[in-house]
Amino acid sequence: MQYSDISGTGLMPCPVKFSTSSPGADRIHYVNEDDIRIVLSRLPDELWDRLRTVHFNDRSRGARVLGYVNRGRRDIALCALPPRMSLIQALRNGQRPEEFGARRGEKWPRLAIRRFMLYDVFLHELGHLQLIDEDARSVRRKFAHETRAQEFAMYWCNQLWSEAFSHPDPVHNPPAPSERTRLSAVEVTSSGFGDSAPTSLLNAPHKR
Repeated sequence: MQYSDISGTGLMPCPVKFSTSSPGADRIHYVNEDDIRIVLSRLPDELWDRLRTVHFNDRSRGARVLGYVNRGRRDIALCALPPRMSLIQALRNGQRPEEFGARRGEKWPRLAIRRFMLYDVFLHELGHLQLIDEDARSVRRKFAHETRAQEFAMYWCNQLWSEAFSHPDPVHNPPAPSERTRLSAVEVTSSGFGDSAPTSLLNAPHKR
Protein backbone atom coordinates (compact mmCIF):
# COMPACT_ATOMS: atom_id res chain seq x y z
CA MET A 1 0.00 0.00 0.00
CA GLN A 2 1.31 3.46 -0.85
CA TYR A 3 0.30 6.89 0.28
CA SER A 4 1.29 10.28 -1.03
CA ASP A 5 4.24 11.63 0.89
CA ILE A 6 3.23 15.26 1.37
CA SER A 7 6.75 16.17 2.41
CA GLY A 8 7.45 16.30 -1.30
CA THR A 9 9.90 13.41 -1.43
CA GLY A 10 7.81 11.05 -3.54
CA LEU A 11 5.83 8.07 -2.29
CA MET A 12 6.13 6.75 1.22
CA PRO A 13 5.20 3.11 1.89
CA CYS A 14 3.12 3.48 5.04
CA PRO A 15 0.74 0.81 6.37
CA VAL A 16 -0.07 2.90 9.44
CA LYS A 17 -3.76 3.55 9.97
CA PHE A 18 -5.39 6.52 11.66
CA SER A 19 -8.55 7.08 13.68
CA THR A 20 -10.02 10.37 14.89
CA SER A 21 -12.61 10.99 17.61
CA SER A 22 -14.37 14.34 17.80
CA PRO A 23 -13.36 16.05 21.07
CA GLY A 24 -15.89 17.47 23.48
CA ALA A 25 -16.25 20.92 25.01
CA ASP A 26 -13.71 23.30 23.44
CA ARG A 27 -10.85 20.81 23.19
CA ILE A 28 -9.07 20.44 19.85
CA HIS A 29 -6.69 18.09 18.08
CA TYR A 30 -3.48 20.05 17.56
CA VAL A 31 -2.01 17.62 15.03
CA ASN A 32 -3.47 15.37 12.35
CA GLU A 33 -2.73 12.45 10.05
CA ASP A 34 -0.75 14.52 7.55
CA ASP A 35 1.48 15.88 10.33
CA ILE A 36 2.27 12.39 11.59
CA ARG A 37 2.97 11.08 8.10
CA ILE A 38 5.56 13.79 7.58
CA VAL A 39 7.32 12.95 10.84
CA LEU A 40 7.35 9.25 9.96
CA SER A 41 8.70 9.96 6.48
CA ARG A 42 11.69 11.69 8.08
CA LEU A 43 12.58 8.74 10.32
CA PRO A 44 14.30 5.44 9.49
CA ASP A 45 11.64 2.83 8.71
CA GLU A 46 12.90 0.45 11.38
CA LEU A 47 12.02 2.94 14.12
CA TRP A 48 8.31 2.68 13.37
CA ASP A 49 7.89 -0.77 11.86
CA ARG A 50 5.84 -1.89 14.89
CA LEU A 51 3.41 1.00 14.61
CA ARG A 52 0.00 0.00 13.28
CA THR A 53 -2.44 2.75 14.26
CA VAL A 54 -2.34 6.35 15.49
CA HIS A 55 -5.49 7.43 17.34
CA PHE A 56 -6.51 11.03 17.86
CA ASN A 57 -8.85 10.77 20.84
CA ASP A 58 -10.29 12.80 23.70
CA ARG A 59 -8.83 11.04 26.73
CA SER A 60 -6.50 13.66 28.14
CA ARG A 61 -8.16 13.54 31.59
CA GLY A 62 -8.18 17.25 32.04
CA ALA A 63 -5.00 17.78 29.99
CA ARG A 64 -3.08 15.47 32.32
CA VAL A 65 -2.42 12.94 29.53
CA LEU A 66 -0.96 14.11 26.21
CA GLY A 67 -0.41 10.71 24.64
CA TYR A 68 0.08 7.03 25.39
CA VAL A 69 0.69 3.60 23.84
CA ASN A 70 -1.49 0.49 24.05
CA ARG A 71 -0.40 -2.58 25.97
CA GLY A 72 0.67 -4.43 22.86
CA ARG A 73 3.03 -1.60 21.87
CA ARG A 74 1.40 -1.33 18.44
CA ASP A 75 -0.83 1.75 18.73
CA ILE A 76 -0.16 5.35 19.76
CA ALA A 77 -2.84 7.76 20.96
CA LEU A 78 -2.52 11.55 20.95
CA CYS A 79 -5.09 13.41 23.02
CA ALA A 80 -7.19 16.50 22.30
CA LEU A 81 -6.33 19.47 24.52
CA PRO A 82 -7.77 22.87 25.48
CA PRO A 83 -7.37 25.69 22.94
CA ARG A 84 -5.28 27.81 25.31
CA MET A 85 -2.80 26.25 27.69
CA SER A 86 0.80 25.97 28.81
CA LEU A 87 2.79 22.75 28.60
CA ILE A 88 5.51 23.86 31.01
CA GLN A 89 4.68 20.97 33.36
CA ALA A 90 5.26 18.46 30.55
CA LEU A 91 8.87 19.53 29.93
CA ARG A 92 11.55 17.11 31.03
CA ASN A 93 15.31 16.66 31.17
CA GLY A 94 16.11 20.36 31.09
CA GLN A 95 13.82 21.23 28.19
CA ARG A 96 12.76 24.87 27.85
CA PRO A 97 9.56 26.26 26.34
CA GLU A 98 11.65 28.48 24.03
CA GLU A 99 12.84 25.37 22.21
CA PHE A 100 9.33 24.92 20.86
CA GLY A 101 8.47 28.61 20.39
CA ALA A 102 6.83 29.44 23.75
CA ARG A 103 7.70 31.58 26.75
CA ARG A 104 7.76 30.59 30.39
CA GLY A 105 4.85 32.04 32.33
CA GLU A 106 2.67 32.54 29.25
CA LYS A 107 0.11 30.47 27.36
CA TRP A 108 1.79 28.59 24.56
CA PRO A 109 1.08 29.61 20.96
CA ARG A 110 -0.75 26.98 18.93
CA LEU A 111 2.34 26.42 16.78
CA ALA A 112 4.48 25.72 19.86
CA ILE A 113 1.95 23.16 21.15
CA ARG A 114 1.86 21.47 17.76
CA ARG A 115 5.68 21.26 17.71
CA PHE A 116 5.69 19.74 21.18
CA MET A 117 2.98 17.20 20.32
CA LEU A 118 4.83 16.07 17.19
CA TYR A 119 8.49 16.33 18.12
CA ASP A 120 8.27 15.40 21.78
CA VAL A 121 5.03 13.62 22.68
CA PHE A 122 4.69 11.56 19.50
CA LEU A 123 8.41 10.73 19.40
CA HIS A 124 8.29 9.81 23.09
CA GLU A 125 5.43 7.38 22.50
CA LEU A 126 7.24 6.00 19.48
CA GLY A 127 10.18 5.45 21.80
CA HIS A 128 8.00 3.13 23.89
CA LEU A 129 7.66 0.89 20.81
CA GLN A 130 11.41 0.28 20.60
CA LEU A 131 12.56 -3.22 21.53
CA ILE A 132 15.14 -3.20 24.32
CA ASP A 133 15.22 -6.88 25.28
CA GLU A 134 13.55 -9.13 22.70
CA ASP A 135 14.03 -12.22 24.89
CA ALA A 136 12.36 -10.77 27.98
CA ARG A 137 9.33 -12.73 29.16
CA SER A 138 7.12 -9.76 29.99
CA VAL A 139 6.05 -7.02 27.58
CA ARG A 140 7.10 -4.40 30.12
CA ARG A 141 10.71 -5.57 30.03
CA LYS A 142 10.87 -5.90 26.26
CA PHE A 143 10.26 -2.26 25.43
CA ALA A 144 11.66 1.14 26.36
CA HIS A 145 10.37 2.69 29.56
CA GLU A 146 9.96 6.38 30.39
CA THR A 147 13.64 7.34 30.63
CA ARG A 148 14.69 5.65 27.41
CA ALA A 149 11.55 6.77 25.59
CA GLN A 150 12.34 10.38 26.46
CA GLU A 151 15.97 9.96 25.45
CA PHE A 152 14.72 8.57 22.13
CA ALA A 153 12.39 11.56 21.65
CA MET A 154 15.00 14.17 22.44
CA TYR A 155 17.67 12.52 20.33
CA TRP A 156 15.48 12.24 17.23
CA CYS A 157 14.04 15.72 17.68
CA ASN A 158 17.59 17.03 17.69
CA GLN A 159 18.49 14.96 14.63
CA LEU A 160 15.46 16.08 12.63
CA TRP A 161 15.95 19.72 13.58
CA SER A 162 19.70 19.72 12.97
CA GLU A 163 19.13 20.67 9.32
CA ALA A 164 16.47 22.86 7.74
CA PHE A 165 13.53 20.87 6.40
CA SER A 166 11.88 22.36 3.35
CA HIS A 167 8.16 22.45 4.08
CA PRO A 168 5.57 25.26 4.16
CA ASP A 169 4.37 24.31 7.64
CA PRO A 170 6.86 25.73 10.20
CA VAL A 171 5.91 23.07 12.74
CA HIS A 172 8.48 20.72 11.18
CA ASN A 173 11.41 22.98 12.01
CA PRO A 174 12.57 24.61 15.25
CA PRO A 175 11.27 28.13 15.97
CA ALA A 176 12.28 30.61 13.29
CA PRO A 177 14.02 33.88 14.23
CA SER A 178 10.72 35.72 13.78
CA GLU A 179 9.21 33.55 16.53
CA ARG A 180 12.10 34.26 18.84
CA THR A 181 12.39 38.00 18.47
CA ARG A 182 11.62 38.54 22.14
CA LEU A 183 14.01 35.84 23.32
CA SER A 184 17.65 36.32 24.08
CA ALA A 185 20.21 34.00 22.58
CA VAL A 186 20.83 32.58 26.05
CA GLU A 187 17.19 31.53 26.47
CA VAL A 188 17.06 29.44 23.31
CA THR A 189 18.98 26.19 23.72
CA SER A 190 19.12 22.83 22.01
CA SER A 191 16.99 20.04 23.44
CA GLY A 192 19.02 17.22 21.94
CA PHE A 193 21.91 14.98 22.81
CA GLY A 194 24.41 16.51 20.40
CA ASP A 195 25.82 14.28 17.69
CA SER A 196 25.70 10.98 19.53
CA ALA A 197 22.64 9.03 20.60
CA PRO A 198 22.51 6.83 23.71
CA THR A 199 24.03 3.52 22.64
CA SER A 200 20.99 1.54 23.78
CA LEU A 201 18.72 3.55 21.50
CA LEU A 202 20.98 3.31 18.48
CA ASN A 203 21.13 -0.45 18.73
CA ALA A 204 17.72 -1.43 20.05
CA PRO A 205 15.50 -0.37 17.13
CA HIS A 206 17.52 -2.31 14.53
CA LYS A 207 15.88 -5.63 15.27
CA ARG A 208 15.11 -6.94 11.78
